[in-house]
Amino acid sequence: MIRMMAISLAVLVICITIWNKAAAEMEDKRLGIKTISINETKENDVQFKPNIVYSKPGNKALNMHLLIPKNAPSPRPLIIYIKGGGWGRNHPQKTFIFIPQLVQFAKSGYVVASVEHRTSHEAKFPAQLYDIKAAIRYLKEHAEQYGIDSERVGVWGSSSGGHLAALVGTTGGVEQLEGQSGKLSEDSSVQAVVDWYGPTDFLQMSKYPASIDFDAPDSPESMLIGGPIQENEEKVKKANPITYITPDDPPFLIMHGDRDRRVPYNQSVLLYSALKKAHVEASMYKIQGAGHGGFARPVILNTVQAFFDDHLKKRR
Repeated sequence: MIRMMAISLAVLVICITIWNKAAAEMEDKRLGIKTISINETKENDVQFKPNIVYSKPGNKALNMHLLIPKNAPSPRPLIIYIKGGGWGRNHPQKTFIFIPQLVQFAKSGYVVASVEHRTSHEAKFPAQLYDIKAAIRYLKEHAEQYGIDSERVGVWGSSSGGHLAALVGTTGGVEQLEGQSGKLSEDSSVQAVVDWYGPTDFLQMSKYPASIDFDAPDSPESMLIGGPIQENEEKVKKANPITYITPDDPPFLIMHGDRDRRVPYNQSVLLYSALKKAHVEASMYKIQGAGHGGFARPVILNTVQAFFDDHLKKRR
């Protein structure tokens, strides 16, 4: 008897629900309200966590912004993005500006961090490299909290950010370039590097057509090392990622526009040639007709994602 009553009640609820739905649809039609039907999707929703302080060198709070896929299996590979801007010569990094393009990577299952570093006005090289390595250590230390696989980490930068990304890739294990910020028991090594039009050997830059005088004492490169580059060869050598290349460096993807007048195209050729000579896995793309930037195009972003997929997602 009780079972029959429960069944009857369930049928009644279903009938009322159907009637209410039909009545609502008739009312919408009368009012001219249109409907868009959507199906359940398994695409990753992305959580945005801005302004996470990861380090305070000299009481300067350094921030990162995280994109975290909600539904991707954990732990997830990590991509650290370094926005360029002349190492902050004219203004601090615009760390929010590339977030829309990075969402694509978070949707495909990566935790993505856009990371701030000190400007060349605030501190000279290698402070900027110390900061990026501190950010890497911070994220590895908090890997469980953010669902990160600390053994599948990629670094990616544009312009001066590309320079720092390349340095992260070639200075793994170089103790004097680690800095003292963060949990030093965590290593700062990465498993893949993407360098977008980053400078490498500052002393060679003035040999090519450019929009600025690299050798001037107030050029971004001179400001970074703390003096005119042609008068400070040892400091320039220390800031050159080519200096530290060894055969065990992680794979590199290098991309550079052939009409770049801010960082000469040859700068990437120098890095690519040196990596190949050392038998480091490296690929380079010339972006025909591109200047300094303008790389946020699907074919370019998809090439970057394919590279990270090959070296981070398939690396288990």
